[in-house]
Amino acid sequence: MIHSANAAASDARFNGEPLPLPNGFWTETPMSAASDEIARAAALHFARGFALFLDERSAPQPLGVYLIGSLAHGGFSRRYSDIDMALVTEQGLSQSALDAMRTEAAALSPDLASKLSLFWSDRDFSIGRFPPLDRVDYLDHAVSLVERERVQPPRPTLKEIRAYLSGAPLENWADSARRFATLGALDVKDYKSYLRTLLYPARFVYGWITGCMASNDDAVALLNEQQPAELNIDLVAEALECRRAARDPDYLFPDRGLLPQQVDACRRLMALGS
Repeated sequence: MIHSANAAASDARFNGEPLPLPNGFWTETPMSAASDEIARAAALHFARGFALFLDERSAPQPLGVYLIGSLAHGGFSRRYSDIDMALVTEQGLSQSALDAMRTEAAALSPDLASKLSLFWSDRDFSIGRFPPLDRVDYLDHAVSLVERERVQPPRPTLKEIRAYLSGAPLENWADSARRFATLGALDVKDYKSYLRTLLYPARFVYGWITGCMASNDDAVALLNEQQPAELNIDLVAEALECRRAARDPDYLFPDRGLLPQQVDACRRLMALGS
């Protein structure tokens, strides 16, 4: 059953009706506490509806469906956040099952389905899409929407987290940093990616030092405490303020040339900790 009584997860039980929002709400509505709360409520409403489908009509039936990410640990941005959900089943998911889930999500809300980021695995967490840091997020912050059995995978060690961060996440960020550093103009379609590239040093350093996952606010706070050598913390803080205000990041584009230096600073931190 869906655990709609969980105060951290829901405001009211999903009733099967769409939650109408005006066109442009997710990108154009002026910043206010009210608009942010409406956005969060809409995202939770969508997540509960999707969980209801998974619980009652999907195959395989889930062991658990959870909120992770910013809807679970805080800092949800109506413009820049994904709707991160975790799904655990007995033996994992086939591609056809994943396709059916995407179709159902789009039927619930095309706008919000585009934000859905689904993490999934089997009982043993041996297959699927569930990287180590997201597994830590599941262990520390997951909010249950459906739960027949709480599966507890082994907690990744700090050594495993660091090995993960120094691989594809670092290289993908470095590639993104190089690309943006050489661009002559910032396209609207790249706003979200550019802002994430600016913010990534905070997420990287937080994960590297603590082995944990937290909100962007907490990650930037740790940067201010640790002051990694030659990392431009002010640029990361400005990116955080842009995200909080759901602003266009064009005014930060002149700083794109600093991105390769940010990557180098994180590589130096890795060398110190290796």
